[in-house]
Amino acid sequence: MADSITTLLGDQLPPPPMAGDVRERLEAQLAEAQEAARAQPDSPDALIWAGRRLAYLGRYNDALQVFTDGIARWPDDPRIYRHRGHRFITLRRFPEAAANLERAVLLMEGRPDEVELDGAPNARGIPTSTLHTNVWYHLALSRYLQGDFGRALTAWQSCLAASGNDDMRVAAGHWLYMTLRRLGREEDAAATLAPFGPEMDVIENGAYHRLLLLYQQSIKPEDLLATPENSSAAMHDSTAGYGIGNWHLYNGRDDEALEWFRRVYAGPQWAAFGFIAAEAELARRAAA
Repeated sequence: MADSITTLLGDQLPPPPMAGDVRERLEAQLAEAQEAARAQPDSPDALIWAGRRLAYLGRYNDALQVFTDGIARWPDDPRIYRHRGHRFITLRRFPEAAANLERAVLLMEGRPDEVELDGAPNARGIPTSTLHTNVWYHLALSRYLQGDFGRALTAWQSCLAASGNDDMRVAAGHWLYMTLRRLGREEDAAATLAPFGPEMDVIENGAYHRLLLLYQQSIKPEDLLATPENSSAAMHDSTAGYGIGNWHLYNGRDDEALEWFRRVYAGPQWAAFGFIAAEAELARRAAA
């Protein structure tokens, strides 16, 4: 049974919506992963996949327990901290996420980078992220969500430096730009936009790419929303909606920003990072 989540604003969220055929496929993949983990008790890879498959079904607390058990067995494997950190973010436990990902940074020092296979392959079947980019990305995000923009900045810079393809470059570049703007460093933010042109070969992070074009004033917000992602429209709206809201915010259009944050928060895809970021914005205002 998928988890429900309490938001930073105190609202209870239902399990994420999922079509019946999708659920059947994910349940079958979970059963295979759990059987593999039982058959290979000395394999951290098998354990990681069992945890990942639980999370894809919205069973985040169960996934967290699997990763915690894995860390007890393999305390020096950065990959398990990376995945546990990700799920702490989903559960809105940002300080714990940051602590796990900071540990992963220490453990992966001097370790060659490695491609991280996708649980849901993209249209070309080409994985776009790696251990290093995922650790830096999620660490930066965990700090950003706490409003710790200064420390988020250094992690976004490390993520961008580790990125070896256009998908990860636009993902890191988008958050790096937004972080610099939140820090009031407009010239530095503008300088980061130069490498991001319309000709980039982006497979799955189209929303981040189009947001960067928006920041360059190459397109308008309505152009960004007119092109759907390969993923669900709701997930795309969370990504694009938060980016547009943040763009209004640091350009002094507070009312427009709040409208977009509330629009994202009213959507169904509460595990999306855009949703969680919009939620964090609204929660900080509610607490002020």
